[in-house]
Amino acid sequence: MLIDAYAMIFRAYYAFIRAPRMNSKGENTSAIFGFCVTLEDLLKKINPTHVGVAFDPAGGTFRHEAYEQYKAQRPETPEDIRKAVPVIKQLLTAMNIPVLEVPGFEADDVIGTLSKQGEQAGYEVYMATPDKDYGQLVSDHVFMYRPRHTGGFELMGPAEVCAKYGLQRKEQVIDLLGLMGDASDNIPGCKGVGEKTAVALLQQFGDIDNMLARTDEIKGALRQKVESQVEEIKFSRFLATIRTDVPIALDEALLSKKEPNLEALTALYRDLEFNTLLKKITPNTPIIPNTPKKSKPSDPAQLDLFAFGEDPSTQNIQDTQNTPSFDTIEARLCQYLLNPEVAFNPYKEPDWSALQADADLWNLYNEVELPLVPVLREMEAAGVRIDVIKLKEAETTLTEELNALEQRIYALSGEPFNINSPRQVGELLFDKLHLDAKAKKSKNGQYSTSEEVLVALKEKHEIVGLILEYRELKKLITTYIAALPEYIAADGKIHTTYNQTVTATGRLSSSNPNLQNLPIRSERGRFIREAVIPDDGCLFLSADYSQIELRLMAHFSQDEHMLAAFRSGQDIHAATAARIYNISLDQVTKDQRRKAKTANFGIIYGISAFGLAQQLDCSRTEAKQLIDDYFAAFPRVINYIENQKEIARQCGYAETLFGRKRYLPDIHSQNATVRSFAERNAVNAPIQGTAADIIKMAMVSIHRRFQEEKLQAQMIMQVHDELNFNVPAAEIDRVRDIVVTEMQNAVHLSIPLIAECGVGKNWLEAH
Repeated sequence: MLIDAYAMIFRAYYAFIRAPRMNSKGENTSAIFGFCVTLEDLLKKINPTHVGVAFDPAGGTFRHEAYEQYKAQRPETPEDIRKAVPVIKQLLTAMNIPVLEVPGFEADDVIGTLSKQGEQAGYEVYMATPDKDYGQLVSDHVFMYRPRHTGGFELMGPAEVCAKYGLQRKEQVIDLLGLMGDASDNIPGCKGVGEKTAVALLQQFGDIDNMLARTDEIKGALRQKVESQVEEIKFSRFLATIRTDVPIALDEALLSKKEPNLEALTALYRDLEFNTLLKKITPNTPIIPNTPKKSKPSDPAQLDLFAFGEDPSTQNIQDTQNTPSFDTIEARLCQYLLNPEVAFNPYKEPDWSALQADADLWNLYNEVELPLVPVLREMEAAGVRIDVIKLKEAETTLTEELNALEQRIYALSGEPFNINSPRQVGELLFDKLHLDAKAKKSKNGQYSTSEEVLVALKEKHEIVGLILEYRELKKLITTYIAALPEYIAADGKIHTTYNQTVTATGRLSSSNPNLQNLPIRSERGRFIREAVIPDDGCLFLSADYSQIELRLMAHFSQDEHMLAAFRSGQDIHAATAARIYNISLDQVTKDQRRKAKTANFGIIYGISAFGLAQQLDCSRTEAKQLIDDYFAAFPRVINYIENQKEIARQCGYAETLFGRKRYLPDIHSQNATVRSFAERNAVNAPIQGTAADIIKMAMVSIHRRFQEEKLQAQMIMQVHDELNFNVPAAEIDRVRDIVVTEMQNAVHLSIPLIAECGVGKNWLEAH
């Protein structure tokens, strides 16, 4: 097995781009961790007898010498990747896996040469890479092993390569690249010739040389394009050809797979804080060191934390997988507040002095996060009761709807096809129905049929909307309706796990199952809400904050128009529309309100004109005008946004109203994509994080009131801005009053917080 290092490293880095992995030293370890996990997976799946990892050398290669613009269009390599490469090489050394590097030649050429030599020596050779260029190297004994975008890998020999790209012979991959070029490598190709045209030419002529000898057979304007770019085509073919004559010899002893140097590998994993990987190579080493804390300051306010039951510190982390010791919880929380994007390092003593030195974080620790621990534990123990019969009925009903949708899609397509196959959907929409003449196949040889792409095509054909609806319904059935019963315990309830120290924003998350991600807002989501029920003799109470993030935007920006709308109790989306379109409130149409609502929430998340156009199904020009009009109507909002970016650039972090910090190391990145993520987080983190802080405060207060008044009501579920309760019928009025009061008074802003509350015999009726 020969691995294309940089292709895997870049893929790993960008896989974590929305939520980078950071260690306690503030280092971005996304690329390193992702590479290690991928390497481990490859070794397990392939189980090779010989293995090597090929790197591009420092400096240029023969292609750069021949063509100065080779790969020149690529943005500068992110700093975190440059820092990761030496560490990855250290890890490979510790794993006893050789690093393969030849000056003047790319990793492609090294792998191409060793693949050929390996085949001649009688080996089956697997080339692990996502790069389609390697298709030219496959043979009966040499295979590409490509990671799929959806997970897993695909094995590709000559037949698979030809089928993917519509070629007759795998050698035509070089000619294909020579004709269509390769934007990722800045190979020019023949301008005006895309993949579809290039494949057609190769099917007609076989290869570039034969085509150039018979250009008189090419029809129309295409002939002029080809004849005027003969040298460009030949040169592009040269650049795209992977060399198999690099000065490197197959060293079977060097490449032979060996046992890793456990001492060196353990030290590296510990330093990088890769605890999951560390546990795999040292399974008998305890994750939590059994040493007492020395530096945690005492605080009498914490003494009542154990009123809810047995002191959890009597439980040992080594004895149970599910219940960590209380010392460990205090350590999860300390490290999390100091740097929320850093994975918990059980080998590192928490920096209590740093936490105490930051008054805001110390208050969050003592008044919010630590008191929240028993609240979450009680919620997990209480569980959420599920009506299995309702879910089964829902599955039957929705499956019938899905089958009906399927038949409508087949009727419009003219023939049955696999609606779940992106490849077949792409071929239908672009090859058969020709819905987008500019649509291009991606590197994996198929058209993109993502939700974003399909939404943009909805108006072009009825079938597109039906396919989107089919996907949504299929996911609802398989991921939620049919899956939820698998999590029901013997008591008829789902006992999710709430994760307090996972998200970078401060929000809670949940797992097994993820209740935070249930599609309850959609119309069909009512089937899930209807199946969530209270205990016998109880009612279901649901309370959620009304537009808390928009209220926080108004508070942070101090925009007088937005504040006035909330203070007067106006419909904020209608009020926004009235300001944008310069009309009175009673003149606002449903469509104008819809557009204003989309803009309101989009602005918080840094939506672009392109993104807004897709959500509103309008032109990019109209979307840009709407954004411009929005900022003209609410000028202090744009001031807030720009100020937040500047604060982040100066401080390196964004913070909530209560001082919770989110560090943004990529705010100065030279890579525009990476930097833009950091800028959006600089704007959104204070808003989303403050909302998370507020509902946590409300949860602690409500829990305390229930205990003080000795109520039997239970808080059973939190879904972001919403709290749900199982309430004995006799307590419903008192509980409703407590919940609304504590939620609305969790913090005092420039405008009132509003908590809306409902009661019913299930979640649907209550919400």
